[in-house]
Amino acid sequence: MVLFPSFLDGLTRSESLKKGKNYENDVGRETAKTIAKEARKNELILSSSGTVKSNKSNNFASVCSKRGKKGINQDCLIVWEEFGCQEDMIFCGIFDGHGPWGHLVSKRVRKSVPTSLLCNWQESIASTSLDLDPKIEVDRNLNRFNIWKQSYLKTYAAVDQELKHHPRIDSFHSGTTALTIVKQGENLVIANVGDSRAVLATSDDAGHLVPLQLSIDFKPNLPQEAERIADFKGRVFCLQDEPGVYRIWKPNSQTTGLALSRALGDYCLKDFGLISVPDVTQRNITSRDKFVILATDGIWDVISNQEAVQIVSSTPDREKSAKRLVECAVRGWKHKKRGIAMDDISAICLFFHTPSPQPIPDVHVSK
Repeated sequence: MVLFPSFLDGLTRSESLKKGKNYENDVGRETAKTIAKEARKNELILSSSGTVKSNKSNNFASVCSKRGKKGINQDCLIVWEEFGCQEDMIFCGIFDGHGPWGHLVSKRVRKSVPTSLLCNWQESIASTSLDLDPKIEVDRNLNRFNIWKQSYLKTYAAVDQELKHHPRIDSFHSGTTALTIVKQGENLVIANVGDSRAVLATSDDAGHLVPLQLSIDFKPNLPQEAERIADFKGRVFCLQDEPGVYRIWKPNSQTTGLALSRALGDYCLKDFGLISVPDVTQRNITSRDKFVILATDGIWDVISNQEAVQIVSSTPDREKSAKRLVECAVRGWKHKKRGIAMDDISAICLFFHTPSPQPIPDVHVSK
């Protein structure tokens, strides 16, 4: 497995021997930042509406974000092709901020997570035994997933602590969701905190395109989440004017309620069952899998998984797929959520394979 570029990796190792583990961590972070800077220079990182395509990969990503009717857009996203200088890797992340500082929290998390993950991934590889039999595919896959899982757990914990102590961002009553994926070759790793959602479009036995939800919408009323919140003396209930909207509340207060059971930031509720621990899963991509959609809840509040897959798959130009999905959600808000201010709406559509060229029809010319 290839690590960071050799000259940077060698610098990390040689200098760390002289100055110790803390210096190694600092150099690792600086290395990740240097790689990110170079990727932006080479237009491999996209953090606004548009598309990204590397010449060294079959991946193609379409991205779109639209501000809602509640003020500044608190959604943000990122696509990083050739993640960590690896030709077979791509990183995608979507973040939905909330609270008075939510737009700054989500942007900070978007900036911090990819480089921190890259640094922790490198450290995990270096500290993990790679003596497994290369002929045993199951062992290799499990080892690779465990490396990513530990890297993700360490990353989200570190970023959450960074928010807590950030001198210019108040995350006490503000926070963000964080749904990210890494596609490494034909392996897909998903890490989720919050209620943004990842949906895979795959073919069933009959050849029909069907949705497969890859993430959990972490709402406070989910049994496992509600049990944890209760253990921490938090409460879960709906207000009378918000039927069906379950929130986590402090034990003796109704002034701070959050409709999420997991989030980065929101330190006012971290002592009452709210956590920032990501759910990390994986999937091996097959020829049946066509694309994955990452979207904030502004999409899923008005569009079903099946509808989203149909909208994206029926868009003639893949470059416009995310924009079309967002536009359909805007119409959905107008018809299904009348009288309710439209939420911010953002989506990433990541296609796995280069589309097959359409056959050129025979043209008969009359003489």
